Amino acid sequence: MERFPLKSSVPKMGTTYQSVYKKGVSTTNGRSVHSPSEDDMVDITPGCGAAGLQQAADTTPTNHGTFQLYEHSSRNSTASPNWDAIIFSGMQDDDIPGIGQYDDFHTIDWQRDIARDRMRHRYIVKKRQDSILDLIKGAHDAWSGWVCVLLVGVCTGVVAGVIDIGASWMTDLKFGICRQAFWFNREQCCWSSNETTFDHGNCSQWLTWPQMFGESREGPGAYIISYIFYIGWALVFAALSASLVRMFAPYACGSGIPEIKTILSGFIIRGYLGKWTLIIKVVGLILSVSSGLSLGKEGPMVHIASCLGNILSYLFPKYGRNEAKKREILSAAAAAGVSVAFGAPIGGVLFSLEEVSYYFPLKTLWRSFFCALIAAFILRSINPFGNEHSVLFFVEYNKPWIFFELIPFVGLGIIGGCIATIFIKANIYWCRYRKYSKLGQYPVTEVLVVTLLTAVIAYPNPYTRMNTSQLIYLLFNQCGISNSDPLCDYNRNFTDVNSAIEKAAAEAGVYRAIWQLVLALAVKLVMTVFTFGIKVPCGLFIPSLALGAIAGRIVGIGVEQLAYHYPKIWLFSGECSTGDDCITPGLYAMVGAAAVLGGVTRMTVSLVVIMFELTGGVRYIVPLMAAAMASKWVGDALGRQGIYDAHIALNGYPFLDSKDEFQHTSLAADVMQPKRNETLAVITQDSMTVDDVETLLKETEHNGYPVVVSKESQYLVGFVLRRDLNLAIANARRTIEGITGQSVVVFAGAGNPPTGPPPCLPLNRILDMAPITVTDQTPMETVVDMFRKLGLRQTLVTHNGRLLGVITKKDVLRHVKQMDNEDPNSVLFN
Repeated sequence: MERFPLKSSVPKMGTTYQSVYKKGVSTTNGRSVHSPSEDDMVDITPGCGAAGLQQAADTTPTNHGTFQLYEHSSRNSTASPNWDAIIFSGMQDDDIPGIGQYDDFHTIDWQRDIARDRMRHRYIVKKRQDSILDLIKGAHDAWSGWVCVLLVGVCTGVVAGVIDIGASWMTDLKFGICRQAFWFNREQCCWSSNETTFDHGNCSQWLTWPQMFGESREGPGAYIISYIFYIGWALVFAALSASLVRMFAPYACGSGIPEIKTILSGFIIRGYLGKWTLIIKVVGLILSVSSGLSLGKEGPMVHIASCLGNILSYLFPKYGRNEAKKREILSAAAAAGVSVAFGAPIGGVLFSLEEVSYYFPLKTLWRSFFCALIAAFILRSINPFGNEHSVLFFVEYNKPWIFFELIPFVGLGIIGGCIATIFIKANIYWCRYRKYSKLGQYPVTEVLVVTLLTAVIAYPNPYTRMNTSQLIYLLFNQCGISNSDPLCDYNRNFTDVNSAIEKAAAEAGVYRAIWQLVLALAVKLVMTVFTFGIKVPCGLFIPSLALGAIAGRIVGIGVEQLAYHYPKIWLFSGECSTGDDCITPGLYAMVGAAAVLGGVTRMTVSLVVIMFELTGGVRYIVPLMAAAMASKWVGDALGRQGIYDAHIALNGYPFLDSKDEFQHTSLAADVMQPKRNETLAVITQDSMTVDDVETLLKETEHNGYPVVVSKESQYLVGFVLRRDLNLAIANARRTIEGITGQSVVVFAGAGNPPTGPPPCLPLNRILDMAPITVTDQTPMETVVDMFRKLGLRQTLVTHNGRLLGVITKKDVLRHVKQMDNEDPNSVLFN
């Protein structure tokens, strides 16, 4: 098949086409007199526009490959080329190594990546009919997405099981050791014991540290030894965690969710989802949770799952080499992370949709659901908690809620919103102070000081000494015959195990427990403010749930005692006059936990689903919804951002939130760079030499350059990326003979191409011939919407077809900050 030069590799609207068909059909103004049949198909290869340049085009590996044009319409009819039927046949990007990839701290071009994937897909579909091997390749390509999320789900479930087992054993190590087998935690150690009852896991097989030194379990000496060992182990674990993070993977600290949100919005942070980050995050998370710091493992589980998604996506080039497609796998991985953190697969999918994902097509929803299902199934098979429930805080309340209780539930929502706002403002203030002061230079010392203070303050109070997950479970629990905690110190006589729990007056133990809980609330709130953001892996879900559960339980006990002392008042509408206990304090703890977590993260739908999956309390959806909405409204009224958005803003990540509205009346001309009467760095389509282009690249730092017809006319031809230009020129110097600094760089068909040496350098294959453009009078509200919904990297501004300037994502973010009276230079962007 003969090759014929074409003005450009991909036509734009308004471009005239030069096509030559084998049967010698004449063309007029780019329109064929008749449409050739499939036999008339022509191979059209991008070239320099002259026969002398064809050799260079043929010897240069083409990135966008060879286009084949089919036109199926009746003969003797006037028809323009059917560009929907252009089939991409040179789909390998290896021709010029690195094309289609991005540098660190750059934003991706969603439209370009998705278009590349469509071309690759068309090529595979076309080739399927050629041979059995190509058919198998096509089938592999079709199912590779499902195989990838299956692997992510399996690996996430296994890693979560390892973390749960390791953290529970090392947490118990602060209190004692199992005599029979040191690798058992306290609960497993006491299972092997033949004793039928034991108090809080203190069976004869479990030796506390005082007993290891010959002391008794109780007494002043035993208390001091336990205190010292508690602080000592906490410091060892925290120091190990902080040192590992500092030495091997600085990105492994913190929660990871703000960065995951930014990455899913199209930003590149190299190494953030790498193998070293994964390993150190897993080990560091076990250590930091075991140290007793006020943090959780749920946020870091999302980061860990995303690391697994990123690493496993490289097994499938369809995802590993296309950043936009890779984000589909990362969205599914984030769902799997929440699924294993809480045992809540549906909540995980909704969390990924509502909170972290930026681009969430329907197939990603299905794959996220599948990934979360597999991860939850694997974790359930490992059974790290050693019980029959796969949920973290299984509760069984045998009383329905009463209608009037919506009032205290909404009140808990308001309290939760207030607690959350105090926490967010205090934490952001402290993190900003750490960032801009000398404190940030001593991360390990800060971790050790926070750990020491936490351990010293936490040990004397039984509710802060215990593991936070155990505390939440205790607060969610209903008082029954087997409960010996002071929280259940009521004046009750349990004569029949199966009888309903009667109302009773609270004894001294309950009031003492309330005071301890109030202190625990204050301590946990203050310590979480200082802990979230230190240089160890640390999540926020469990501390937030604990704060809310403490507040909720206190309110629940108050309402319960009100019902006991005044059962006849109209509020209780006869529900509490039967003598049975009609108020469940544990339910209030559950609602309060949802309220604070909702206020901190601003989640609503996913939060409610996570809470009822977490507890198994499906009949309490309405109270949870009421509290979550009240908490979000109060939080939004007192402060605009949730904790993750606040940390994104603090770190200056270029995140354009799709939930925010642009309220201002500026135009594209006000935002574009350069401003009017300033010069714009451009490349001409066929009059600049290699030296001219390289000089432009050295003198400017832009990430891309508009290509125009000439410096005088400024009519737009296309857009070329800085990285692609560098790679293409370097590749041409290696592969094409005779290319020198005086070679003319040609992007589109040259009218009068240079003849003779040196040969010209055709770069039309790296030129984007269809860049998104707006006019200078386009409202910025429309431009911001285009950046959000199309995932643009930049847009070009024109006036009457002539190029005026460029608006990049950075310009948009700076403009939004400026309009909101914030510092526009706080945006981190290369």
